[in-house]
Amino acid sequence: MSFSVGSLYQYFPGKEALVAAVIERHQLQIVETVRGELAEVLTQPVEKGVRRIVALAVKAHRVDPKLHRVLAEQIPRVGKLEELETFSRENYAIFRTYLESRRDEIRIDNLELASFVCVTTIEALTHNAVLHHPKMLPDETMEALIDEAARLVTGYLKG
Repeated sequence: MSFSVGSLYQYFPGKEALVAAVIERHQLQIVETVRGELAEVLTQPVEKGVRRIVALAVKAHRVDPKLHRVLAEQIPRVGKLEELETFSRENYAIFRTYLESRRDEIRIDNLELASFVCVTTIEALTHNAVLHHPKMLPDETMEALIDEAARLVTGYLKG
């Protein structure tokens, strides 16, 4: 399918609106990719559940990683940070709900802080591995990264 840039601007008032629409569509693809699997994580013990959450974060970042990389660079330029922050808050809330359900397995008292630490750690590791270190993409290397990240987060939680 080919079209002119001018015809695109019939639907979008400018570059920012176009990028914002692509960001929104990409976030929906990510949510659709992991939503069903996330529900079953809530019933799993910490070691297994955290590993699954890390694996889901990797899977989410592997949804069109080239597009993800470009969008990560464009988000600050198009003013869509509030939607990204909403997406992040939802991730923190989901993780906090998980921690609440596993309270008897962890040593952490401040679940809000623990959610922030864990989600930020998982996001940073998976984002950087998938988007900035292509050598991490082979499945066996990614599995090792998932194992190490899960060990890191589980060690923090169970300390």
